[in-house]
Amino acid sequence: MNAVVVAVLVMLVLSLLRTPVVVALVLGALSAGLLAGMGLEGTLEAFSSGLGGGAGVALNYAMLGGFAVAIAQSGLPHAMADVVQRKLGTGEVQATRAVKYALIVVLVTVAISSQNLIPIHIAFIPLLVPPLLLVMSRMQLDRRLVACVLTFGLVTPYMFLPVGFGGIYLNDILLQNVADNGQSIEGINIMSAMWIPALGMLVGLILALFNYRKPRQYNVEKLQEAERVEVKYSPMRLAAVGVAVLVAFGVQLWTGSMVLGALSGYMICTLTGIVRWKQADGVLIDGMKMMAMIGFIMITAAGFAEVMRQTGEISTLVSSTAELIGDNKGLAALLMLVVGLLVTLGIGSSFSTIPIIAAIYVPLALSLGFSPLAIVALVGTAGALGDAGSPASDSTLGPTAGLNVDGQHHHIWDTVVPTFLHYNLPLLIAGWAAAMLL
Repeated sequence: MNAVVVAVLVMLVLSLLRTPVVVALVLGALSAGLLAGMGLEGTLEAFSSGLGGGAGVALNYAMLGGFAVAIAQSGLPHAMADVVQRKLGTGEVQATRAVKYALIVVLVTVAISSQNLIPIHIAFIPLLVPPLLLVMSRMQLDRRLVACVLTFGLVTPYMFLPVGFGGIYLNDILLQNVADNGQSIEGINIMSAMWIPALGMLVGLILALFNYRKPRQYNVEKLQEAERVEVKYSPMRLAAVGVAVLVAFGVQLWTGSMVLGALSGYMICTLTGIVRWKQADGVLIDGMKMMAMIGFIMITAAGFAEVMRQTGEISTLVSSTAELIGDNKGLAALLMLVVGLLVTLGIGSSFSTIPIIAAIYVPLALSLGFSPLAIVALVGTAGALGDAGSPASDSTLGPTAGLNVDGQHHHIWDTVVPTFLHYNLPLLIAGWAAAMLL
């Protein structure tokens, strides 16, 4: 059996059994390396060589965690919660729904904007979401819905809109690799090729809004204990933390560094007295502890992905599917998408999947008579499949980082499984439809 398939299955099954994701990734990598004949020493060497790939992102999250705790110290979560509480205190169901859906609209808008208008990707989540948790808890808003909303905003724009990160994915990676492997891209409108897969993502979001519409209770006291906030707040403190957030985003856009952005915001919180100087060290450490799980998963996922690459069996998996297809276009489209799903679930990156699969799938699709638009849609969807629903993807790790600050949101069962079911399955169907109809 293919080592990559085994590794992904081991990782997913262990994760679903509530084995810590870091342990699941390590055991999955070991199973792949040993099955591929790399030996224990070779597997560990490959795993270790890949760890550095996740270290930078882990440091980013550690600093963002410290800044997030500083924001909590300002009393901003309680200020937001008090406003909502006054709305909810009216006893009007319509008012409650209005606030809830207004919050959802804000989150999905910010998530979409983070991919293009303000290209900060997942950096906004640890800063924006934790202050809103108290509001969500009092409204009994299901955090699984919030995870699905955030993941929709992180994935759909780059696979449909050719601006920001979408410009990189669609133009620089997808179209370039399609052209490099023999398909002319002259006259191709990328949005015409990807609108059906994007529609599949929208259907998934609508299903999530329906499936997670019921109230879900969370322990507010546990949340307040995790935040360790000062309940008292003042207009000056709220203004100062607003400036800190704006400066953090501005510095990141200017320098391209999440670390410098978070550090700038944190220093403003310290200098304005939101975080007392004597407590500054403790607040930063608390924030790093809060993000420690996410950081370790990202580092371990980078090692896991490197083992997958060094087994040499990703290309074997892709080419072996080509041998099974024959002349059946429907089966060809389905198998290409499923293999793309497996590869992206394992390495956690759509951007890295495209070059791997395009080398074989583009010539194969040409030989089977797929149209240029269908080929672009097929390869683009095969790459995007698995970004939502992968335990190692930043599209799932980001939402968990913001929603699990109080330990009441499980990464696998509250983020990974919901996003997998609501996005990968509709996207699989929509991608297949696009390949057959375009």
